[in-house]
Amino acid sequence: MNPAALVVASALLLFPALLPALDATKLAAIHPAMEEAVKAKQAAGIVTLVMENGKVVHHDAAGMADIAKGRAMEKDALFWIASMTKSINGTAVMVLVDEGKLSLDEPASKWLPELAKVKLADGSAPEKPVTLRMLLSHTAGIAFPRRAPSDGAISLKAYVASLLKTPLAFQPGTSYEYGFGPTVAGRIIELASGMKYEAFLKTKIFAPLGMKDTMFNPDDAHRARIARTYKMDDETHELVPGYNPFVTSDASVTHMPEPAGGLFSTAADMGRFYAMIANGGELDGTRILSEKSVRDMTTPVTAGGKQLNYACGWQVNTETQRVNSQMPVGSFGHGGAFATNGCIDPRSKIVTVYMVQNVLVPDSGRPKDAFQHLVMEAAAIKVVAAPAAKKARP
Repeated sequence: MNPAALVVASALLLFPALLPALDATKLAAIHPAMEEAVKAKQAAGIVTLVMENGKVVHHDAAGMADIAKGRAMEKDALFWIASMTKSINGTAVMVLVDEGKLSLDEPASKWLPELAKVKLADGSAPEKPVTLRMLLSHTAGIAFPRRAPSDGAISLKAYVASLLKTPLAFQPGTSYEYGFGPTVAGRIIELASGMKYEAFLKTKIFAPLGMKDTMFNPDDAHRARIARTYKMDDETHELVPGYNPFVTSDASVTHMPEPAGGLFSTAADMGRFYAMIANGGELDGTRILSEKSVRDMTTPVTAGGKQLNYACGWQVNTETQRVNSQMPVGSFGHGGAFATNGCIDPRSKIVTVYMVQNVLVPDSGRPKDAFQHLVMEAAAIKVVAAPAAKKARP
């Protein structure tokens, strides 16, 4: 490398701000793309946010938060983020790992003795003890529970006790089944910290990051900002209000803090959370996690000798498995049941947050893909498609 080029390369390493900024023209194309999605009835309203190196470079709202009331979608609208909660839950576990109070790979029964008593369906004991890494990555064998009228009404302690009465679905560490292992991990946070789960998140993550709009049970002021949930009517093919089990009848009726999917949040709050992770556990001088814990938490696990694309509360784009098709290999994040999504490209430190409230809406994933595609184009990052799966020989 010639001396001049060496100086430029060194400057880019020392001063990230000198790196080429995202193309403003491409970012400006996000709003009309989301408006087109609203016209196509792929969503009633959408909020999009992009951050780079911890700074907001795009934040926009399109469509309606409440069609019947004529309430336009606002950038500070509140959304049930569902399983995006799992990434925050994983981060909370790692806070305690950094403090020396938890370990991902020791038997989790060290903190929750009931785990030592769980059996498989045939009554036999597990060959390996359940660990926190297994619980957070859905490889512990904790089966997806049957729905019950008491769901959300009892305490996290009581709910986890009921989960552990069900036999394990498989030998721990041998397979993957998306379920409620993270909920069990949330109870362990309470036991290891001596704090209520929601208080721990607020004290250790939300307050330090300034996430003032992230909570399990919105008060009246926050409830007024909740974007309404929509579904597609089978007969009229119009968007109509859909049922959301986490929006209670009024603020005094609260839902159990659900570590696997109970949080409400805004695009701005989630952007700050993801920017902290993208920056190795620190944002604006406030450190939440060590860089080591961020790497450990976002590294995909193996189960039964197979490489998965799931980590400790995070879904990861691998060479062969793409959760977010428009994001590069190595990016990671999580989606929610009602089509919300957050994603981090750790190389560029670009964060994308896509907020919507869709249930049973056809093509509801297309606007998110269009959004992330425009962001990657704006960053001049070429995303290579995953290789086609090989067809089995007859």
